[in-house]
Amino acid sequence: MSKYIDLTKILTKLPDFVFDYIEIAYDGESVNTQIGYSLDIKTFLEYLRRFKFRSVEAIEDFTPEQLGEVTLRDLNGFKAYLREYESEYITASGKKIKRIRRNGEFGINRKLSGIRGLYMYLYKNDYIDHNITDKLDFKKLHQKMKRPLTTQDTVNLIDVLYEGENYFTGRSRASYLNRKQRDIALFTAYLGTGCRVSEIVNLDINDVDFESSSFIVTRKGGSQQEIFMPLQVENEMLKYMEERLKMENVKDKDALFISRNGKRLSPQSVEKNLKTYCIAAGITDPDKMHPHALRRTFACNMIADGVDIKMVAELMGHRNIEVTHRYYTQYAIEKRKEVMRNFDIMGSENS
Repeated sequence: MSKYIDLTKILTKLPDFVFDYIEIAYDGESVNTQIGYSLDIKTFLEYLRRFKFRSVEAIEDFTPEQLGEVTLRDLNGFKAYLREYESEYITASGKKIKRIRRNGEFGINRKLSGIRGLYMYLYKNDYIDHNITDKLDFKKLHQKMKRPLTTQDTVNLIDVLYEGENYFTGRSRASYLNRKQRDIALFTAYLGTGCRVSEIVNLDINDVDFESSSFIVTRKGGSQQEIFMPLQVENEMLKYMEERLKMENVKDKDALFISRNGKRLSPQSVEKNLKTYCIAAGITDPDKMHPHALRRTFACNMIADGVDIKMVAELMGHRNIEVTHRYYTQYAIEKRKEVMRNFDIMGSENS
């Protein structure tokens, strides 16, 4: 079933103002993102119907005025409720299934973020006269520090990409050879431009311009940005383009990166292939096996080379420079390590 159909089915059971909010606030975002926030709002309205507005027969009957009556106590109750609650859904055969759902701190924050966004929309468009979610405290997150690839990690990974014949045998070797130039172009583009996995796999042939040594990506939110390619990326992209234009039985004619079945390459396939290459390269940290690790590595290398953080933010497509500062923090950790490893506890002779 098409995800657009799934989204439509969800939205038709929500109030009209929620439909408008999702359509406006998340225009240009992926369908999965729109579905996720729609379901979060659905959970919130189901909570309100159960514990505050018991006279409301169905969640699509909610009005903006009723959301304006929600108190901070109601929101804190919802926050506690999200830790563990029962939900009901209907299978394709019409059977009702009940399921216990649990959320950690990250899941709770994501759902609260969707609710806060809805209230901001209602307030700015004069549906309600105040935004109670401004007083809502989010859960404190204790996130694990995710590291970029080290220089040696990167060298090992690139060696596997270019010399996979020496690492794989049998069917794995044959599979590697079939996709070799595609994957070299793909992963050098990640390492050399810092683009998101969705931005690279969504590239069309016509998005690449070798005269300007660039390609056009569609960023989060739907805006487009021209990405200039380092020489190595351009060379590998050009080699792959020559292969791509000769391909036959391609189902997605416009797509640049094609899977073995002739369709546009999916983010899931990219992640699976990267994991295979990382294992062969001796990279075992799960965080480094994800495509985002290559984006993280690009940012840290840029900062280490002295590129201004505002420029790094622009290159990464970050709307908020605070996001870019996270990468600076990771770079700073490596610098602290270098300083401490070279520190002489006996002091220098000149002191």
